[in-house]
Amino acid sequence: MTSSICLPYSDSFCLQGRAGYVAQGSNYARDQAHAPLFSYVDEGKLKNIETFAHFINLLDNYEMSTGVSETVTSEELQENRLFIDSIMKTELMKYAHNYLIKKGQSPADRGQFKRQLYDIWFRLYHRDRSGGEDSCGFEHVFVGETKYGHEIMGLHNWVQFYLQEKHGHVDYKGYKARDNKDTPDEDDHVLNLQFSWKGLVKPVGGSFIGVSPEFEVALFTIIFLMSTEKMTSVVVKVDEYVLELVVYRQGRSIGTSFPKLLSSNNRDL
Repeated sequence: MTSSICLPYSDSFCLQGRAGYVAQGSNYARDQAHAPLFSYVDEGKLKNIETFAHFINLLDNYEMSTGVSETVTSEELQENRLFIDSIMKTELMKYAHNYLIKKGQSPADRGQFKRQLYDIWFRLYHRDRSGGEDSCGFEHVFVGETKYGHEIMGLHNWVQFYLQEKHGHVDYKGYKARDNKDTPDEDDHVLNLQFSWKGLVKPVGGSFIGVSPEFEVALFTIIFLMSTEKMTSVVVKVDEYVLELVVYRQGRSIGTSFPKLLSSNNRDL
């Protein structure tokens, strides 16, 4: 994994203060960041890139709370397919597909691989057993959802974070760091964040910053398919920082996936 596929579509963000401790079950967090995380994003650049445009179309397709069955319209099904079609045109996804073929984890046929991607990311499943099919990998990882109306789950994507922040639904509280080994700077493309979303607090959530949607789909699909464990954790070095990449399995689909910054600026772990 190299920095050449970590693309800086985010123009400027502001780290501000280190976030504090949030008690289990609490929805109060001291705000150590009095300005938004993103000071500027060129939305025109995003809308003119096919994968981003189709990705953004998917962000309003889901019920926020688990336990509420998802109703998928024919229009939403088409949006899902258009997104997969668009990322499959990229060199990055072609590379990922060829890698998985060589490892015996994916069919060579592109149509079959698209169906495999659909099952991994868009196939609905039960997250809350008291209701119907209420979740999928894409919703959890990229859109975010809530558990019983009082706990944020997922929401590990910077574009969704930016758009929710822009509309006043997200309040960035600051970055999370254990010590100066994992203290980020403005050149990093991975952050451990603390934020509130529609009144609920997420004590910490890892997110790539400024990468393309096909980058995240390719990366976490490879990790998912290369392991049969319920939880898979891979530690990788990317330029000046060390990341832990985590994927949880939900049957044939992704339950969650996210990056965690372990060390930055060539500081040893």
